[in-house]
Amino acid sequence: MIRSYSCIAVMAAALLLPPVARAQEDAGTGAPPFREGDVITFDQIDKLRQFLPPEFWANRDFFFYEGMKLEIGPTQRDYSPAPAFEQASTQFKGQPRVGPDDSLENYTAGYAFTPEEIDCQNDPQAGTKHMWNFTYRWEGDGTDAKFYYSYWDRGEELPLFFQGTSKSIRMSRRVEPSLLETQDGDLFRGEKRTNTFGIEVDAPFDARGIQVMTYRYKDSDKPLAQTKNDDTWVYVPTLRRVRRISTAQRTDAVSGTDFTFDDLLSFSGIVPQYKWECLGEQQILAPVNSRVKAYPYSEDHNFGPYGLSYADDRWELRKAVKVRMIPKNADHPYHHKDIYLDAQTYLPLYSFAYDQKQELWKIIWHNGRYSGDGFEEYKGWDEVPEPMDLRTVSDTIVNIQTGTGNRIEFWNAIGTPLSSKGKVRRYIDVGRLTKGR
Repeated sequence: MIRSYSCIAVMAAALLLPPVARAQEDAGTGAPPFREGDVITFDQIDKLRQFLPPEFWANRDFFFYEGMKLEIGPTQRDYSPAPAFEQASTQFKGQPRVGPDDSLENYTAGYAFTPEEIDCQNDPQAGTKHMWNFTYRWEGDGTDAKFYYSYWDRGEELPLFFQGTSKSIRMSRRVEPSLLETQDGDLFRGEKRTNTFGIEVDAPFDARGIQVMTYRYKDSDKPLAQTKNDDTWVYVPTLRRVRRISTAQRTDAVSGTDFTFDDLLSFSGIVPQYKWECLGEQQILAPVNSRVKAYPYSEDHNFGPYGLSYADDRWELRKAVKVRMIPKNADHPYHHKDIYLDAQTYLPLYSFAYDQKQELWKIIWHNGRYSGDGFEEYKGWDEVPEPMDLRTVSDTIVNIQTGTGNRIEFWNAIGTPLSSKGKVRRYIDVGRLTKGR
């Protein structure tokens, strides 16, 4: 899966610092008591209740506050992906299938499974199919962005932070017709990776110069016993050398954060390492297409008294799919996690992680931005002249048991590829991490 550099920011931070009830499927039904253009203030938030996940509403004090101005955007706006992605989905329709251990077989590009044809009620594999679509959803070439990673404790921003730049590149499963015709969607012939992603930390001063490179492999799609974990390398300036680090324990809490590695974008893990259950579809309000420009455009946007809210932004009513993640590893810290995905784009909206006592532990939610709304930095390329990409531009996690949380901002994230394969080769070369050091 192509992930935002936020996952790598968490990795860098880690190196620097020591019986299931089905959800009510009728939630969010009925005519909404708001319309496009309405501005919802704190005294009007009851209007939103029916169209929010119940766990979110029960903990609304973290997110809604005096002075908020929540703008209602369009209902069910069409965010169809780029034509090349849709063409690939049509070309390979019916070929992919769910294999043993929730693996994915015979997949090339586009949506693995036609979203509208996934039967949540009657297909026991529906949850797995939705998660494979989420894993290989349209995200352009990957991510190129600047990030700001902040730490919060009961409404106070801690002095610990990280800033830097990052880029991820889709190495295979690509949708450009020329690559599909000549090498099955691989950027380089015989490619074994699905994507690569790297980061460089610019601040604070004592972390400046840390660089990370991670590879995810096609073999991560295979059954559990054959699944290949990511490889990650980090350059630590104080050591003046590159270290290879283990990413096998992606479910461990990252030191100094409330995230695990697999929490980024609600799920950044390996699908066959979990069981998946589709709990239904419903109408959900979420900030999917931001009207604000926070970091790196602006550093003073109001994220509420806890620093973890998007209530001062535009929210839209979307059809969402609710999927339950159940770990196959008995040592996993979560009993389960419920994830809400946009039914058209598979943009992550909300997720709710429960501890082993089945008590709500963490709320993860996101803001998005659409490339078609004057996103001048996000350029198309030869075979994808209009990116038409609705992508995540901020991750926020709240530990409701402690009141702590983290916010990762990358509002300028684009998915335009590098201009040549030579530049790609140089960027993904692990040896690059030490050059010029």
